[in-house]
Amino acid sequence: MRFAAIGDSFTEGVGDEDANGVPRGWADLVARGWARSRGADIEYANLAIRGKLAWPVVEEQLEPALALKPTHLSFNGGGNDMLRPSTDVEHIADAFSRVLRRCDEEGVQLIILSGANPSAGLPLSSLIQRRGDLLSDAVISRLAHRPDVIRALNWPDRELSQPGYWSEDRLHMNARGHHRVAARVLRALGEQVPDGWWSLPVVDTAPALRNASYYREHVLPWVKRRLTRTSSGDGRAPKFGDWITVSPAV
Repeated sequence: MRFAAIGDSFTEGVGDEDANGVPRGWADLVARGWARSRGADIEYANLAIRGKLAWPVVEEQLEPALALKPTHLSFNGGGNDMLRPSTDVEHIADAFSRVLRRCDEEGVQLIILSGANPSAGLPLSSLIQRRGDLLSDAVISRLAHRPDVIRALNWPDRELSQPGYWSEDRLHMNARGHHRVAARVLRALGEQVPDGWWSLPVVDTAPALRNASYYREHVLPWVKRRLTRTSSGDGRAPKFGDWITVSPAV
């Protein structure tokens, strides 16, 4: 079993960092849970890089991932597109169609995810909610004739939109959120979900930032990157650009 993941910060695991600041996230958790459920090693690669728009994910990560000859490939994208001043939902959905076509050509089982809905905690929440709803509908319509595609749809999950599943920046899920997404993927795969992953206990952390501090620490840096046409992923290499072995004991 060889599982490759492509995408942006959602798939890289941003928001679920270890003590050294290294992101873990739902895809790492799926590899671990999958190995445990099967009682066998899983080969795992993660080419996701934060800050990427949907089409750059496809153009930069899809072919290197397929070149690894995976049995399964997961794809999610579009979250960063929705935060831009303008976005073309159908153009984003076309990226999902491209991934599906290439997986068909290579005989790879596709796992499609939608991201969790962060809109309640963000500025311009109604705009993000509307765009996310449109994108979710567009992607689902592209898959309507393909019951063989594995789906792990997180956008409709109202529980996952609650503040207890999100990190301080309100844009990326915390460890609790990533575990819930991993549980959904494992269930979609027909594998056993470890106890508690659907809703880990809420961990008391530092108090939420007041609006002024939140804008200074999280919103203004994002605006600066847009103005300077830079990305949080510039210069970053994939976390696992080649296979690593995940054993049931991990």
